[in-house]
Amino acid sequence: MKSNKNTRRGFIKKAVLGAIGMAGATSVYPYSVVKSSKTKGKGKVILFQGDSITDAGRNRGNYYANHSWGMGNGYVNLIVSELLGKYPDTDLKCYNRGISGNKVYQLANRWEEDCLQLKPDILSILIGVNDFWHTLTNGYKGTAVSFRNDLIQLIDRTRADLPDIKLLLGEPFAVKGGSAINNSEWFPAFIEYQKAVKEIALKYNAAFVPYQQVFDEALKKADVEYWCPDGVHPSSAGSYLMKQAWMEVFEEMR
Repeated sequence: MKSNKNTRRGFIKKAVLGAIGMAGATSVYPYSVVKSSKTKGKGKVILFQGDSITDAGRNRGNYYANHSWGMGNGYVNLIVSELLGKYPDTDLKCYNRGISGNKVYQLANRWEEDCLQLKPDILSILIGVNDFWHTLTNGYKGTAVSFRNDLIQLIDRTRADLPDIKLLLGEPFAVKGGSAINNSEWFPAFIEYQKAVKEIALKYNAAFVPYQQVFDEALKKADVEYWCPDGVHPSSAGSYLMKQAWMEVFEEMR
C-alpha cells in the first residue's frame, strides 16, 4: 500500500502534468532546478506575496518575521505554523506581504520595500485573480497578455537583484459555483491567466502549485460553500487544502 506522503505527491504531480497539457510529461513538471537545492538551511527567508487570498486579514503593523498576527487567517498562517513547528532548528524567517485587491502592477509598485529589501531565499507568489476579476467589476483595462508581461517583468527584476532566489508560483483559481463566479463571464477567459502562470513557471524553472486542480478535486467531496463560498476566498477548509498543496511542492524542493 502506498504511503499517504507518496499518494499526496502523486496527486500534485498528476495535477501539474494534467493541468498544463502543453509539452511532454517530463518537461512540464517544474522541479528540475529547485528539487536539488537545499532550501531548509540556517537562516532561510521565505516571503509570501499576493492579493487578499495571501493577505487574509493580516495585521500589517505586525510585519516582523514569524509573527502570527502578521500572517493573516489563511493558507499562509497554516504554512508558517507547520514550517516553524516542523523545522525549529533551521532559523526560518517567514514574512507575509500580501495586500488585498492587488494586481501584478501593484506588486511591482511596492516591490523594493516588500520584496527586494527582505532578500528572500524563497519567494511564493499567488496573483492573478484580481487581474481578471477587476476587468469585470472595477473597470480595469488589463488583459491576459499584459498580466503575463507584467509578471515576467517582475520576476526578471527579482532575479536580477536576487539571482539565487527559488520561486513558487501559485495558480490563480476560481471555484465554480461560488457566489462571485459567473461561469459565462469567467470561463474560458480566466483560463488564459492560469495558462500564463503555468508557462512562466516553465520558463523560469519555478515550482508550480496547481490550486485549480486542488479545488476541482475537492468539489467531488463537498460543495463550494464548504471550501470557498464566493469562489475566490477560501474557507478554513479551503485554506487547509492550499497549505497541503503548497507544502507538498515545498518538500519537493529539498
